[in-house]
This record gives sequence, C-alpha cells and structure tokens, in this order.
Amino acid sequence: MKILLWTELFWPSIGGIEVRCLSLATALSARGHDVAVVTSHGNDPLPDNDSVNGIAVSRFRFLEALSARRLDVFAKEKRRVASLKSKLAPDIVHVMFTDPSVLFHWQTQRGEACPTVVTIPIGIENLAGGADTLAHRTLQHAAWTIAVSEAILGDVRRLVPETENRSSVIHNSIDEPSIEPSPLPFDPPQLLCLGRVVREKGFDIAIDAFARMDRARLPGIRLIIAGDGPARNELEAQAASLGLGESVVFRGWVQPSDVPALINSATVMIVPSRWREAFGNIAVQAMQMGRPVIGADVGGIPEIVAEGLTGYIF
Repeated sequence: MKILLWTELFWPSIGGIEVRCLSLATALSARGHDVAVVTSHGNDPLPDNDSVNGIAVSRFRFLEALSARRLDVFAKEKRRVASLKSKLAPDIVHVMFTDPSVLFHWQTQRGEACPTVVTIPIGIENLAGGADTLAHRTLQHAAWTIAVSEAILGDVRRLVPETENRSSVIHNSIDEPSIEPSPLPFDPPQLLCLGRVVREKGFDIAIDAFARMDRARLPGIRLIIAGDGPARNELEAQAASLGLGESVVFRGWVQPSDVPALINSATVMIVPSRWREAFGNIAVQAMQMGRPVIGADVGGIPEIVAEGLTGYIF
C-alpha cells in the first residue's frame, strides 16, 4: 500500500508527535508499505526533499504561506503538493491534524480517489466547529478519525457529531525502555518534570508547589526540570525569587535515548500540564520505569494514571 503521511513537523524536529510519526513511518515501511512524508520546514533550514530511514520526505513552505498570508507562496506550494500527489498516487493519506497545513491537502484532493484518515494527537476542545471551519471540514470528510484518548474522542464527536460511527481510539504506544527499572531513590528524593519548557506544560506550577513543601523533612530533595524551551529563563527567575537555590535543577535538553535513564533516577514524575494533553506520553514512560505520576486532571492523563494506585491526579 502507498501511504502519504501528512504532519506539520518531522525528523530532525523532535517532539512527541514528531518522534511518533518517525516511528510510525519506519514501522509501516518495515512491513512493506511504500511510505512518503509531507511536512514543513518549521523554523529550520532543511532541504525541500530529503530521506529519513529510507523514507522520502517532502517539505513545503506551509507556515510561511499561511502565517504571512503569502498568496504567491500558497499558490506555488499548492502546485507542488498536487504534483507530488500525482506522482505518488497514494492509496491513503494519513493526516496528523495539528495545524492548518491540512488545507493544502483538501485544496489538492479533487479527483483523488484515495481516502483520508485523520489522527487527532492534540487537544482540540477550543476549536470552533462551525460548518465553514477547517476543523469541521477535516473531520467531516475524513474516512476515519483516530483519537489518542477517550477524552479527545469525546471532543471530536462533540465538534462533529457525524463522526460517531467513523471514529475510534488508538492509544499511543511507547517503545519498551532498554534498561530495567531501579528501586525508587529516597536518599534524597528526586522529583522530575520532563518535556518542552513552555508555559502550557505547567512547570511553574510544580516549582510553586515545591516551594510550599516542608523540605526540611526531606533533606536534599530536588526538583529537576529537564528539557528546554522559551519559558526556561522565566522558570529560573521564579525558582530564584522563591529562594529555592540548588533545590531546583535545570537539566536542559535531554536526548530521547537518555530519557529512560533520567526517569530511572527519579522518585516521582510530575506532569502538571495546563492544557488538555491529548494523551500524556511522558506519564506512560514514567510508569514503564516503575515511577508513580502526579498528573493534572486534563485530557488523557486520567486515563493513564490510576488514582491512588500508580499516582495521583490533581
């Protein structure tokens, strides 16, 4: 089967969705399918045409065309997409619906017989669902819609009720870690937040809660913020203003291959997201390493954490 995988960003961009798309494309290719990827350049100087793990990757200036309202760029990239589709003649188009670049897919879909499968890997509760919106058109015309959690499936069906009989849940899968879980460390305890350092992840909530703890009862306890992003300077200033000193450690960027070992060094994983996490991959990774999770009551996190058994929901 010839599969065209449509995603906003792809490797070497790194994030939960990007890593998942790379794994999906690689696994489909290994099963004998002919996979090609349509994506954007993001903010990086990446080539228009590339190959990753033997998979053809075509990058388009979607973000520039839409954010800058460049009709000339829109028209040029639309022609390029149409030409690629004509050349590949895919049997199915699989869209990771995270951004408005799917507009280019629908604009070039006329006359194409192949069905479109849409995966919703992010929260969509704030999207408008009117008949003239891109979200409505995408869900209305998809042959099947996949949500990564029951919470997101509920949002899909509320947005477009007609999807009820052609939508389902497929939870994200996470590769087994390459190392065995070690006993939980309590001398001293290590609290871990891991992910992109952006406001939506709520790491400032964890820092504020950590400052309120009676840390004298747990000498040497530390809160580790692992990851990087635009909110890092603000979080460092917050920790300093609360007098936390070396009790809060900013680890910076962590290679995906090093994540299991980092989790293995933690006592508890904290997932304090503000936004509606569609699934919560990091909570699954924590429990693969035998770590309890303190998670926010948003999106798919309560579907992962068994309250009072594998962690707590707040």
